[in-house]
Amino acid sequence: MGGPSTVKDVEPFLYNLFNDPDIIRMPPVANMFQPIVAKIISSTRASKSAKGYESIGGGSPLYPLTKDQGDALQNSLEKRGISAKMYIGMRYWHPFTEDSIKQIKADGITKLVALPLYPQYSISTTGSSLRCIRDEFNSDPYLSQVPLAVISRFSSRPGYIQSMADLVQLELKKFQNPSEVHIFFTAHGVPKKYVTDFLDPYQQEMEECVSLIMADLKARGVSNSHLLAYQSRVGPTEWLKPYTSEAIPALGALGCKGLLAVPISFVSEHIETLDEIDEEYRELALHSGIKEWGRVPALCSYPPFIEDLADAVQDAFSDTKPIVERNVELDGKPDNKVVMAMGKVLRTWQGQVAAVSSVVGSSTYLWSLF
Repeated sequence: MGGPSTVKDVEPFLYNLFNDPDIIRMPPVANMFQPIVAKIISSTRASKSAKGYESIGGGSPLYPLTKDQGDALQNSLEKRGISAKMYIGMRYWHPFTEDSIKQIKADGITKLVALPLYPQYSISTTGSSLRCIRDEFNSDPYLSQVPLAVISRFSSRPGYIQSMADLVQLELKKFQNPSEVHIFFTAHGVPKKYVTDFLDPYQQEMEECVSLIMADLKARGVSNSHLLAYQSRVGPTEWLKPYTSEAIPALGALGCKGLLAVPISFVSEHIETLDEIDEEYRELALHSGIKEWGRVPALCSYPPFIEDLADAVQDAFSDTKPIVERNVELDGKPDNKVVMAMGKVLRTWQGQVAAVSSVVGSSTYLWSLF
């Protein structure tokens, strides 16, 4: 998704976000009004959002953190004898996916792996990034012939699961009574109708991911209680439940004294982790009677995580096809080819390899092979 570089960028960033039909789905007859709706929402929310970005340093840290991830991934591939070039592309702020794709063409890339940095697939995140890639490649005679591989999700990959379990275990040790701490997974929410009406696999993949992490922890002797909740709801419509803002007070009322928050849908730090979780939810937890609070850091460039991504990229090299053979997979719909695929889309949501990043709080890598 990307994030505003400075506070003055907040409103145009929000406009780009809410002008995406995958974020706000309007009836076809009302599509012409989407820019107006986006303008109203972005101007209304800009002031509050700007305060959040001010509290974390005046802008989103997503781009520099994504670049660090990309550099680490590129280094890992080069150690394996793979010459790779990384491009970062974001959906709603600079560097835009479209601009990164133009650079990929200018550089004469001949093979590409797309890796959106969303662990779980959603039509509003990975799906939006894939559609952008599809449209850009289909409209260009050169790009339409470039072999492309897609890594559409990676939340059940062993390396990702083990990396998350590592960080949870490390943070638990900081509590006075680690075995009594409640492990609280908090994921970015989506409207419930995405799952019920549009068959978005996001909730199912999220629940499966949490189960795999807890199974890994149990094998290490960690059997704490846990809960999955959803944050960042916007507007009056119903989103996936339970809501993080309601689940925390409920846990406090049940006598929970130690809470470890685990941002499960984010691989980089950004406003949802640094402000919403670290400030708003921490204060809410303490106000709800929870005495000890902790938060698992985002994976960022955690070496085992990077190595697992490198494995995914390397495996994807054998499955590159021109865009005309990828269009079904890249239409953003959660059909079986996409839903069951393992991995990521290298942001552009990524022979040499080029990577690109995208969506709210996330990016895509495009790895191009010469």
